[in-house]
Amino acid sequence: MPEFRLIQISDPHLTRRHASLTANFERVSAHIDAARPDLVINSGDLAFDAPTSPDDLAFARSLHDALPVPCRYLPGNHDVGDNPTELGPQPPHPVSEARCRAFSRIFGDDRWRFEAAGWSFIGLNSLLMQSGLPTESEQLDWLATQLAAAAGRPVALFLHKPLFLDTPDDPELEASAIRYIPPPARRRLLDVLGKADLRLVASGHVHQRRDFTYRGTRHIWAPSAGFIISDQKQERIGIKEVGLVEYRFEPDSLEVRHIRAPGQVDIDLDELLMDNV
Repeated sequence: MPEFRLIQISDPHLTRRHASLTANFERVSAHIDAARPDLVINSGDLAFDAPTSPDDLAFARSLHDALPVPCRYLPGNHDVGDNPTELGPQPPHPVSEARCRAFSRIFGDDRWRFEAAGWSFIGLNSLLMQSGLPTESEQLDWLATQLAAAAGRPVALFLHKPLFLDTPDDPELEASAIRYIPPPARRRLLDVLGKADLRLVASGHVHQRRDFTYRGTRHIWAPSAGFIISDQKQERIGIKEVGLVEYRFEPDSLEVRHIRAPGQVDIDLDELLMDNV
């Protein structure tokens, strides 16, 4: 395959309780129907909050089943629970094996690898990192095996949380597990990735669009497909807007387009929650 076209969507936070989020997803679906990429990757937080409302996962799956192209999925913290952290308060719903299994029953494997257009594509469950669960070390061992099988091909890595803010040596306060891969687990992950030709790291989670390159690796933060978070609740790092990311891969090259689906609305989370008060 000389060319491989991929659309990344992230953080739609779907639930039967918020019709406006469903409407935004339907606008994304219409764009995908028109664009007809080879694959859609959802990089996590498909559910509004599965730890407290497990039906959100099934509802999200029903909407993705209507997409006209194949999809691959990765879990987010609102799907399977969050990473434990060494800094600040612990998450109210830490990641668990049971929640990861529930996600996989509905969406398939929470880690995967495939090849297209001369690239090796790898998806990881970033919420396992620093969890201490048995599947954390299993995933890292699996990754090393998959990178060896890539045999020098350029690697595109997809996961829910960004690796870091600007560099792997970001101050610990900025690199907490709430927003980025937890520092100890990040160091282990980067050690393994250092043996590969890592060209792309694509993530979501922050609900801000960002695109930067660090030491030859391009880092793409996909915005939420569902809503934005106000400056009062979250500092501005990138661009706060809803949208998606389009990629075109060819052997040894990559093009990225940052777009909004026609009709997508920048729903403010505060206003969304007020509607249900």
